[in-house]
Amino acid sequence: MAGPVLLDTLLAVRRRSEALIEPLEPEDLMIQGMADASPPKWHLGHTTWFFDTFVLQPHAPGHKACDALWSYQFNSYYEAVGDRHPRPQRGLLSRPAIGAVLAWRQRVDAGLEELLQNPPEDLTALVELGLHHEQQHQELLLMDLLDGFHRQPLEPTYNPDAELTLQMEPDQWLPCPGGLLEIGHQGDGFHFDNETPRHRVWLEPFELSSTLVSNGSYAAFIADGGYQRAELWMSEGWALIQQHQWQAPRYWGGDNDEFTLAGRRRRDPQAPVRHLSWFEADAYARWSGTRLPTEAEWEHAYGVHGSAMEQAHRVLWQWTSSAYSPYPGFLPVEGAIGEYNGKFMSSQMVLRGSSWLTPPGHERDTYRNFFQPASRWMAAGIRLAR
Repeated sequence: MAGPVLLDTLLAVRRRSEALIEPLEPEDLMIQGMADASPPKWHLGHTTWFFDTFVLQPHAPGHKACDALWSYQFNSYYEAVGDRHPRPQRGLLSRPAIGAVLAWRQRVDAGLEELLQNPPEDLTALVELGLHHEQQHQELLLMDLLDGFHRQPLEPTYNPDAELTLQMEPDQWLPCPGGLLEIGHQGDGFHFDNETPRHRVWLEPFELSSTLVSNGSYAAFIADGGYQRAELWMSEGWALIQQHQWQAPRYWGGDNDEFTLAGRRRRDPQAPVRHLSWFEADAYARWSGTRLPTEAEWEHAYGVHGSAMEQAHRVLWQWTSSAYSPYPGFLPVEGAIGEYNGKFMSSQMVLRGSSWLTPPGHERDTYRNFFQPASRWMAAGIRLAR
């Protein structure tokens, strides 16, 4: 991506992050409903810290680094950079105030604008990583906010227009030939390091559902005792539903409704079911006599069928049966940036596709999203294979 185009794209992404908090009250910017989530203000600060720390400090002569305590507060997991504030306590960070964070963003943006008038190639790649990193946090900000709002008795509405509205067509099975195939990113476009290297996999012939599983179909699983039948569940998942008394997807209510960013709404049986853990997706697949696809099957099927594989993007992330592990020959880059993906390749499962919360242009067919199998606050759904 050339310098002027990169700068325009970067500044547009930076402005979108700030637009996301416009519907919020100042008190909302501090919400952290659980240890896995972060307050909206922290997301704005952390993405700014990324550019300050990895782009401006090493490459912009005369740039004044952010306060060391701000670096301590807004570092996420980069051990090579130094100590950081405990993640479960990010909701305690009332200072710096949002005005100071936004002013910091403006200073960093001004520095980036000056630096990127004629950037060297190695810096271009780093900045492009930074803008995609910020897009990831835009989706996380909305996911985390939904979790926080749901924990409040008043159940605030973020934005009446922020809801996913979709009624799915009847599903069909899409046949996919097997054989020795290649998956992984190819070409010159942006990608995260975990999408490479492109490599060969062997697949037996399979079929993939053309649509996602609906609320109505999942309700039938619940009505058939899905959450009471131990034979359907992995041992860890069964222990979790006993411990937490799960009886339905994360935001379902008892009156055929569900909580959304647009407030509490009537649940549409024809809409795709969402906010499920991997354990719930796996149990449903077992109940239905099918299974979850591997990530290689998902990628290959989309390459074969294209738009016939409906809701592949811009609807819900889709759980796969694949553990998040390195592709053959994967090597993280050197330095702190190498901590971006590689060190999380354990105890997580891969999701494919993208969701309606994913920023436009951020989705890719080779994108490997990943979460722990018990996670259920993400915009994740189910596509079946057999």
